[in-house]
Amino acid sequence: MSNDSARLGLQDLMFIYGETSSSKMHVAGLLPFTPPADLPRDYLRDMIDEARRQKVVAPWNRKLAHPRLQFSPVHDWVTDDDFDFDYHVRRSALASPGDERELGILVSRLHSNHLDLTRPPWEIHVIEGLEGGRFAFYMKIHHALVDGYSAMKMLARSLSADPEARDTQMFFNVPMPSRSRPPTADSGISLNPLTATMRALGGISSAVTDGVTSAVDLTNALVNTQIRRDGEYGHIAGSVSAPHSILNARISRNRRFATQQYEFDRLKAVGSQHGATINDVALAIIGGGLRKFLADIDELPERSLIAFLPVNVRPKGDEGGGNAVGAILAPMGTDIEDPVERLATITAATRASKAQLQTMSPAAIVAYSAALLAPAGGQIAGALTGVKPPWPYTFNLCVSNVPGPRELLYFNGSRLEATYPVSIPVHGMALNVTLQSYADSMNFGFIGCRDALPHLQRLAVYTGDALGELEKASLG
Repeated sequence: MSNDSARLGLQDLMFIYGETSSSKMHVAGLLPFTPPADLPRDYLRDMIDEARRQKVVAPWNRKLAHPRLQFSPVHDWVTDDDFDFDYHVRRSALASPGDERELGILVSRLHSNHLDLTRPPWEIHVIEGLEGGRFAFYMKIHHALVDGYSAMKMLARSLSADPEARDTQMFFNVPMPSRSRPPTADSGISLNPLTATMRALGGISSAVTDGVTSAVDLTNALVNTQIRRDGEYGHIAGSVSAPHSILNARISRNRRFATQQYEFDRLKAVGSQHGATINDVALAIIGGGLRKFLADIDELPERSLIAFLPVNVRPKGDEGGGNAVGAILAPMGTDIEDPVERLATITAATRASKAQLQTMSPAAIVAYSAALLAPAGGQIAGALTGVKPPWPYTFNLCVSNVPGPRELLYFNGSRLEATYPVSIPVHGMALNVTLQSYADSMNFGFIGCRDALPHLQRLAVYTGDALGELEKASLG
């Protein structure tokens, strides 16, 4: 075992502690590619063979020093000197010609399986047999190793904007650029309720020890969110405003995955018309989709569902590694039939929450986020025991947005069609939706518990209906 080690930060540790038989702390990405017309028959095999001959670089060659001591207060990454390439890089195939439904079924099954924490915690599956000779990468990475922001940065370095380039390497063969890790970068980007609850006390203490200003920022923010309900603060969702819903069920180990893709300019045009961000429009159409999805099964709550939204607090220019995040709560407008009114409600809430964060230091934001989400422990306990607490929940789902590359990218001549993120459902939160921009599109990845949320693909379809309704109402 190599002496080259790195200690896990507090938020990274939470993802190790949160690993259970049903709650798996890995994130993933589905990347479909269209190959060039002159694709050699052995293209994918040669690609993997070439990657095997190259060095696997950090962090992809790192494993936990003591993986069987899950709840140790300290964990270190160490270099795996016996790295098993064929375990981490695998070939899969659909019965040709495989369609999008079959691809989604395969990804659902792959995402249901645990990563082996005795090895470097990641896998990549090269999936062949898609219609038209296409193929896809499904990359699965434990959230303790990297966050979504870091993963996108690393991915971009393994692709090229040049369709003629044939010398690009797999992401695990591309060294990280040298940098000094900023002191605030030891935090999280796809936060989950278990993580938030476990770290609440530590987050608040961090803000206090980082200085009086941070402590004052934290106190003011909590007062504005939980006590003051006047002016713009009246739009901010507090810690106990989410209704009970089937989204807050105990989850099983099995997953369902669905995707949706929209033109970036479509969402931007609606947002510009109503003074909303693209993220606000995305929330509004997810809210509209959820309204129909839950109404179809007679499970629509009277009050609006509440989402928590991870907010990146990583310093500008930081390449990533580890985790760095804050969070806000926002209504999804599922109680509002009119699509324009739904968008207006969401926009007012996110605008007020973001304005508040802008007055705070990064340390105070992390501590505020931890305190805001800490009451979610009640909904986790309720999901595990089957006993609903009498008070409202903290949130019903997570919606996160990981910015991606805005230009078309290629892997050795094969055009990347989309980047669909696959995130983490947990007990008390059976649905997680992640957005990722790429080129001229916005890609949605819906991941949910197979048993708690049947027919998840319908939700993806209903978001398209909701966008059409919003566009039609905007014209009126």
